Amino acid sequence: MSISSRFSVGIHILALLEINKSGLNTSENIATSVNTNPVVIRKIMRMLKKAGLVDVQPGVAGAKLARDISKLTLLDVYRAVNAVQEDELFSVHDNPNPDCPVGRNIQESVEIQFSAAQRDLEKELENRTIKDVVHDISDKEQVNN
Repeated sequence: MSISSRFSVGIHILALLEINKSGLNTSENIATSVNTNPVVIRKIMRMLKKAGLVDVQPGVAGAKLARDISKLTLLDVYRAVNAVQEDELFSVHDNPNPDCPVGRNIQESVEIQFSAAQRDLEKELENRTIKDVVHDISDKEQVNN
């Protein structure tokens, strides 16, 4: 199981909105960049809007960022698009054998480790912003041009 691709698409959308802020950012244009269907983009945009990360006006073509990119963390995106259910980044298999010492104790033992790993991931995402992503994209474009 992996983190939902909504997470990377959400980051893609926000970076594109910043880089193309003087252009028209319709779901069709964004979908072309992501290489997906505009319906997928609209669904993720609704999630980003609900979280206060983008502004979208019904009946008006285009979207824009609702906050400065230096204040938009990857954790904001991760949570906005429900990349994983709360405290369920890692799941433990169901119904291990209670007659086995490992089966009897495995869930409790690994859940502690999994919770710590998820906290570490979320802390790292909180320290990374859309500004970091946009700068990295700009640097790569300068090298490639």
